[in-house]
Amino acid sequence: MPVGWNRMKRILTIAGSDSGGGAGIQADLKTITILGGFGMSVLTALTAQNTVGVAAIHPVPTEFIEQQLDAVLSDIGADAVKTGMLYDASAIEVVADRLSAYNIKKIVVDPVMVAKGGDALLVREAGKTLVARLIPMALVVTPNIPEAEVLSKKSIRTKDDIHEAACIIHAMGARYVLIKGGHLDGPATDCLYDGKDFFEFSKPRIHTPHTHGTGCVYSAAIATYLAMGQRIKDAVETAKDFIHDAICFGLPLGKGHGPANPFARFEREHGKYQILEALKAGLARLQQAPIGHLVPEVQSNLGYALPFAETHKDVAAFPGRLVRLEERIVSVSGPAFGASQHIATIILTAMRHDPEFRSAMNIRFSEGLIEQCKALGWKVCSFDRSDEPEDIKQQEGSTLEWGTERVLSKETKIPDIIFDKGDVGKEPMIRVLGRSPDEVIDKVLKLYYNK
Repeated sequence: MPVGWNRMKRILTIAGSDSGGGAGIQADLKTITILGGFGMSVLTALTAQNTVGVAAIHPVPTEFIEQQLDAVLSDIGADAVKTGMLYDASAIEVVADRLSAYNIKKIVVDPVMVAKGGDALLVREAGKTLVARLIPMALVVTPNIPEAEVLSKKSIRTKDDIHEAACIIHAMGARYVLIKGGHLDGPATDCLYDGKDFFEFSKPRIHTPHTHGTGCVYSAAIATYLAMGQRIKDAVETAKDFIHDAICFGLPLGKGHGPANPFARFEREHGKYQILEALKAGLARLQQAPIGHLVPEVQSNLGYALPFAETHKDVAAFPGRLVRLEERIVSVSGPAFGASQHIATIILTAMRHDPEFRSAMNIRFSEGLIEQCKALGWKVCSFDRSDEPEDIKQQEGSTLEWGTERVLSKETKIPDIIFDKGDVGKEPMIRVLGRSPDEVIDKVLKLYYNK
């Protein structure tokens, strides 16, 4: 047996098949596998489905659902189970019976009722069976707002409404209730209720249509983390991080709602390597030209952000900055994430206006360099530090965000250059912006070769 085989946790998903691959069994198994679990499946229904909608549903006979459950649980067993689309009352009955017979404790019930496009995935009369048989067995039930409204028979518009609905659903027997707040305005905030206290898990809202399968991926991740021994609050928190990345990197496939991307976290890790390599290559290009005179007194830095970067830790730069050694630029060390709050602030602010502009470098200011930029036909913008509100001046590092935002809020596209002429104790500076380090360095080198 391979080393570590006995530590791989077994997660069973009981759900419908999505022929488009974005939700259901397909999304669950991708998620479980990516997170390091061993995924097993019991199909309850086949759907002819794509990003636009559900064309047809073919329920799996109840007897065959039972045979699948017995085949898996009698031999392999399961450390955790999640349920998704069950479609009708007979399927719910047999699932509840068999999970009880095999004494499965870690059960995540995702009460799938309606597809992203509005198609019903649970027969209306089956809702009572779900409440009577399966929800009481759940370690955690994970309704979204519309599903929570159906289960609680209550309209949900506010935080208080969420709390009241969670109490109603908890009274049905689930040990924990997680109401997902993605359908409400504001940040994407989910609320977990344990019968006594409420816990919130919040992420910035991502404005994208590509959210097909998010509930499936989220609940499968929770089940996997529970199987791995995490406590419920920890499992929800780590799964929330996981689904946030999956939505950030949602796939624009098809003509409708593209799927969330459960592979996103690993793409992101691979992206980190690519970003660090791009910065190393960028520095090598800079070192081929004698441009040390472009380094300001406070030194330079070159930064590059991950797609959908949210914090300074998502932006890589050079620790200790780029310094002048005679007429060359040298680095104190190799690039690293979170290495420069200053250059990261500029990039993150620019990305709020255009997510493609993920790189920037600061260089020495001079009137001659500004004239060169204009002669090259570049878009040149500036801000005046003397206009900065006093309360912002008192906050360390806030000037760059204020100044960059002040410029970009007035522009329809990202400029090539943003400069300021400094202030008391503040060196004047030019910031070169671009989509990538190569684009930024192209501009910097043009200033040298076209002087």
